[in-house]
Amino acid sequence: MHHWTISLSIQLKFLLDSHTFLWFVGNDPQLSLNARVVIEDPSNRKWVSIASLWEITIKVSIGKLTLTDPVAVFLRRELLLNKFSTLDITLNHLDSLSTIPFHHRDPFDRLIVSQSIADSISVVSTDLAFDAYGITRIW
Repeated sequence: MHHWTISLSIQLKFLLDSHTFLWFVGNDPQLSLNARVVIEDPSNRKWVSIASLWEITIKVSIGKLTLTDPVAVFLRRELLLNKFSTLDITLNHLDSLSTIPFHHRDPFDRLIVSQSIADSISVVSTDLAFDAYGITRIW
């Protein structure tokens, strides 16, 4: 008689909203404990959308956000240090974006919602407006 052992490792995926990414890397107390636990769990896969990196870059360039280093240096370092993957914008994301209702007017947040829908990925965000889209929001 043979005994087989099957080990299933389920890796959960999470897409960090722009503020979630910044609050986590800056150790900001506004980050919820639940969000921190999800992000710090090494078995979870964490993504940051190119849309969020674009939003952060724009905010730095217009003076609405100040980082400790030049934006490219800061983003590269924090993505690598925290083992965050970047989520590119694909045609599937744009297709989803073209069909979602306007519960939210912010173009970056709408793209994050579209990525969440198209890729079936939970979003880590404090933004309650995301709930209107029926996605899974962690906070």
